[in-house]
Amino acid sequence: MLTYVFSTQLLEILMILAIIGQSSWAALPGSYCKEMGSSTYRPHSVSVTEFGAVGDGITLNTKAFQNAIFYLHSFADKGGAQLFVPAGKWLTGSFSLISHLTLSLDKDAVIIGSMVSECFKFAVLDSSDNVCIEDCYISTGDDLIVIKSGWDEYGISFARPSSNISIRHIVGEASSGAGIALGSEMSGGISNVRADDICLFNSLYGIRIKTSPGRGGYVRNIHISNVIMTNVKTAIGITGRYGEHPDENYDPNALPVVDMITIEDVSGTVIKHAGTLEGIEGDNFSSICLSNVHLNVTSKHPWKCSYIEGFSNLVTPELCESLRNPYQSSVCYTANHFDCCNLVQAA
Repeated sequence: MLTYVFSTQLLEILMILAIIGQSSWAALPGSYCKEMGSSTYRPHSVSVTEFGAVGDGITLNTKAFQNAIFYLHSFADKGGAQLFVPAGKWLTGSFSLISHLTLSLDKDAVIIGSMVSECFKFAVLDSSDNVCIEDCYISTGDDLIVIKSGWDEYGISFARPSSNISIRHIVGEASSGAGIALGSEMSGGISNVRADDICLFNSLYGIRIKTSPGRGGYVRNIHISNVIMTNVKTAIGITGRYGEHPDENYDPNALPVVDMITIEDVSGTVIKHAGTLEGIEGDNFSSICLSNVHLNVTSKHPWKCSYIEGFSNLVTPELCESLRNPYQSSVCYTANHFDCCNLVQAA
C-alpha cells in the first residue's frame, strides 16, 4: 500500500489550484489577450522541428529556437509569422521573441528551461509593445514575468517604451524573484499594463515595481487584479531605492515618475510582509491605489511606507496613513482606460 504525506502548505496550494481549475477565468473587458486572441491569423508558420529541435526532454534546443525566430523575423512586415511547438518536452536556454510573432504551443507541449543557471527569468519584455502572455504555469529561480524599457541614460536616449501589455491566467513560483515585476530598468517608460488572474506561491515577492534616481522615465497606468498568493515573503513591493547603474555617467537628477498604479482583489496566506511602498524624497510616487487586499501576515510591522500618495479601501492589515484618504479614489487608474481598438490589425 502506498502512503502519501502532504504538508499543510502543499495542501493549500493544491486547494488553490483546484479552485482555479474549477473556475472559469473572467474575460474582462479591454483585455489585450481577447483582442489578440489565439485565432489571430499569421500567413507564415513553421514548426521548431524544421530547425532540428527534438522534444525528448534531453536534447538542448536553444539554437533551434533562436534560428527559427531569426528566420521568421523576415516576415514581420508581411503579416507576421507563427512558430509552432508540437507535443513533447523541449529543453532550451533563453531565446528572444520578436514583434509580429505568435509562439503557439500544442496542448501537450512543455518548454523546459535549462538548469545551467538558477537565475533565469521566464519572460523579459524590454522596450516591447502589444504583448499578450496567458495560460502559463511557470517555476523559476528569478522573476516570472518582468517588464523593462532601458537603463538610465541609454534607455532615455533610445526612448523605446514598453506599453499595451496584457498578462493573465498565470500560475507559478519565483523562489528568488517576483511573480510580476516592473523595472528596475524603465528609463524609456512603462505604461498600459494589465495583469489579471495570477496565482503565486513560494516566492520572494508577489508584485514588485523597482526604480531609482538616475532612471528618468515613468511607470504609469498599471492595473493588477485577481491575485492569490501563498508563502510569499513580501506581497507588494514598490521602491525608488533600487540603486544599480550601468556606469557612472547617469544623471542623478533624472527622477522617475511612478503614478496611476492600481492593485485590487488580492488575497494572501503565509505572507511575512504585506508590503514596502517607498517613493523618492522630493519625488513622491502618486495615485498608488490598493483595494480589496487581504493578507494573512506574520510580521508585527506589515507595511513600510514613505514618500507615497494615493488611496486604499478594504485593505488588511490596515495600510499606512498616507494612503487612507477616503476622498482620493478619483485619482485611481482603471483598466477601462485601455484603448484596445484595432490592436489585432496593428499587430
